[in-house]
Amino acid sequence: MSTDPDTILLEAEDLMSKAIDHLKHEFRGIRAGRASPGLVEHVKCEVYGAPTELKSIAAVNVPEPTQLLIKPFDPSTIQAIKKGIEDANLGLNPQVEDKAIRVSIPAMSTDRRKELVARVKKIGEDQKVVLRNARRDANKHADALDGFPEDEIKTLHSEIQDLLKKYEGQINDLSEAKVKEVQEV
Repeated sequence: MSTDPDTILLEAEDLMSKAIDHLKHEFRGIRAGRASPGLVEHVKCEVYGAPTELKSIAAVNVPEPTQLLIKPFDPSTIQAIKKGIEDANLGLNPQVEDKAIRVSIPAMSTDRRKELVARVKKIGEDQKVVLRNARRDANKHADALDGFPEDEIKTLHSEIQDLLKKYEGQINDLSEAKVKEVQEV
C-alpha cells in the first residue's frame, strides 16, 4: 500500500499509461482500408508445438496498398502460418506462393466497417474502465493515508481526477482517429 501522495499519483499514472499502451496495441490489429503489417503480425500460429506470434517467425511486407507478403524464416512453417491467419477470423484469404504467402486485402463492406467501428468503441470503453479502476484504487489509498493534512488529501483527489480526464481524453482522441481510419473508403 502506498505511503505518500506522490507515490499514489505515480502508481495511478503508471496504470493509466499502460491502459493507453494496451489500447494502441489493440488498435494496431484492427484493419482499416489498406494493408498494414500490424494486421497480421500478432496472429498466433501453431509452430514447433507452441502458439507463436507471426512476427517472430516471418517477415511481413506491404508490396502494394492492398496486399501483404509474408515470408517465413523457415519455409516448413508456411502451412501453419496460413492456418493461423485463417483461424484468426480477420476476413483474409492467404494464398501460398512457393516460399511465401500473399494476402490480398479485400475492400470492406459497409457492415464490416460498422462491426469494426463498434469494436473500436468497445475497446476504448474497456480501457476507460481500466482508468476508472485506477482512479478508484488511488482514491482508496489516498483516503487511507495517515498523518497528512485534510487539504493535502483533497488536492491529491483532484490531481487523480485530473489524471483521469487527461487519459480519457487521449482514449477519445485515439478512438476517434481509428474510427475515422476504419470508415475511410
